[in-house]
Amino acid sequence: MAHAAPAPGARTPAALTPLPDVFSARTHRVAGIVTPVVLGLIYGYWAAANRRSGGEITGWNLLFGFVTAAVFMIAYVGVRALAPHMRRELHAIVWAAFVGAAFGFLYSEAGAAIIRSCVMGAVIGAVTFVVMFYRYYTHEDAAGHRIR
Repeated sequence: MAHAAPAPGARTPAALTPLPDVFSARTHRVAGIVTPVVLGLIYGYWAAANRRSGGEITGWNLLFGFVTAAVFMIAYVGVRALAPHMRRELHAIVWAAFVGAAFGFLYSEAGAAIIRSCVMGAVIGAVTFVVMFYRYYTHEDAAGHRIR
């Protein structure tokens, strides 16, 4: 079936026009700092709660939660800093490895066997890879530059 070619000077579809930036540069800088801290604290609390299995909160449990939160924050900031400079395949692999490892660790802290934790982390990582690769494949060129 033949389709008509677009007329010269025709408007581009709304899906191809960039969205306006609603927030200021200062808001983006603050969000870049607040996001890892909030996600890290949530992750640390979740890991500590999984480890104590509904028991009493102890000093060691608090320490474990804060150390886990700090490690998560550092890893998250590292992935956010390094991944955008990679090609789309590696970009997706880095995010998949991060998400799979984070999920596998939380799963193991809930009392599951290590093999099951590894399998569940690998499954979640594989799903994350598929989703992220699709996103980057449809939004970036082969060199990793965002399509505008």
